[in-house]
Amino acid sequence: MPDIHGGPGQDPSLTRDPRLDPTFCPLGIDGILVRFSRVLTPQANAAAHAFCDVIRGANVPGVTEVAPSLTSVRVGFDPAATDRPRVMGHLRGLLGDLQHAETSPRRLWRIPVAFGPMHAPQLAEAAALAGLTTQQAVAEITAQQLRVLAIGFAPGQPYLGMMPPHWDIPRLSELTPKVPRGALVTAVRQLIIFAADTPTGWRQIGQSAFSVWRPDSDTPFPLEPGDAVQCVAVSDDTLRGLRANRDSNGGATCDVLR
Repeated sequence: MPDIHGGPGQDPSLTRDPRLDPTFCPLGIDGILVRFSRVLTPQANAAAHAFCDVIRGANVPGVTEVAPSLTSVRVGFDPAATDRPRVMGHLRGLLGDLQHAETSPRRLWRIPVAFGPMHAPQLAEAAALAGLTTQQAVAEITAQQLRVLAIGFAPGQPYLGMMPPHWDIPRLSELTPKVPRGALVTAVRQLIIFAADTPTGWRQIGQSAFSVWRPDSDTPFPLEPGDAVQCVAVSDDTLRGLRANRDSNGGATCDVLR
């Protein structure tokens, strides 16, 4: 994961538009990594998502895959149909389009989350590390319009950010043996909604009934990189009702913004 602690002296992308001068790196025999920053910033993340859209829309000959991550895009190509210099030339030619590409989110998700003690066992600890009361922490979490920075680690699992700087809290020194599917966890200014029951070093600060991985659906990954996400606080009783209604996907709603 790229560093998120950098200062201006550590990475020049913190003081320039990352869309203007990305780094192109070979990646295996059939890939190119287009990196906008070594430091995770909202600007670099938005540039990666926007360039991913630009490449997909260009239908570059021989390209087989375009996949964004936190601050970069992997472009895969078929070596039997093209070669790296040719693809690299196409990608560099698309940078002009990137400078004018739309970086605002296409969709806004509102996802109900319960923050009661039984569903947020480490909320008080996380809040204290952020210098907040529990009530202030919930207010800040629900006030933020987060972005899906990347999908990874588990199918459909979103990394959401960025929270304000005082949420740059460390991971736990020991793993929690298991947190449940739909748990909202936090560390290093990011939030995750878990795709499955799993051990973690991130602190559980809430619980949703939202499934980020729906293998039987036509859209198994409901969230996409670049989507906006807002957590909506609900009671424990409301969460139980949402869990019982399997057709609601946790009561989440999605508005198309553009």
